[in-house]
Amino acid sequence: MDLILWRHAEAEPATEEITDEFRKLTGKGLKQASKIAYWLDSTLPETCRILVSPAVRTRDTAEALNASGRKFKVAPELAPDAKIEDVLRLVNWPNSREPVMIIGHQPYLGQVAGELLGHPLQEYSIRKGNVWWISQKQRQGEQLQTYLKAIMSPDLVVK
Repeated sequence: MDLILWRHAEAEPATEEITDEFRKLTGKGLKQASKIAYWLDSTLPETCRILVSPAVRTRDTAEALNASGRKFKVAPELAPDAKIEDVLRLVNWPNSREPVMIIGHQPYLGQVAGELLGHPLQEYSIRKGNVWWISQKQRQGEQLQTYLKAIMSPDLVVK
């Protein structure tokens, strides 16, 4: 199984008028999302299921990928206060037959990465706009292995 963790791009700060769930992407965030979407569109399998937090900033991030025709589903289970167990249940780890991408938030994305990479007490810091691609494979005669397939940053994408 492949699980792709995409942290939302840079968003405006919360204020008294704009609560956390309604924060939009900044100009920089829109560029970050566009660059990663460009890379993902050339890399993601067609069968990839894309699940997105209901927060505005994650939906804005997903829209960059949607511009290339990829559809996504908003999943309330991926709200900013999501728990690792709920996220893994939602994506059906490790039993999903199709790749799954989550567009979500810290700290749970980093906690999921830590859990899957064998460091359950480690909370990895996934930077805004970055993608962590975690894969699980089994070769003949070997145990199932979970590994970090890729980390991509918007700064590394040339459009």
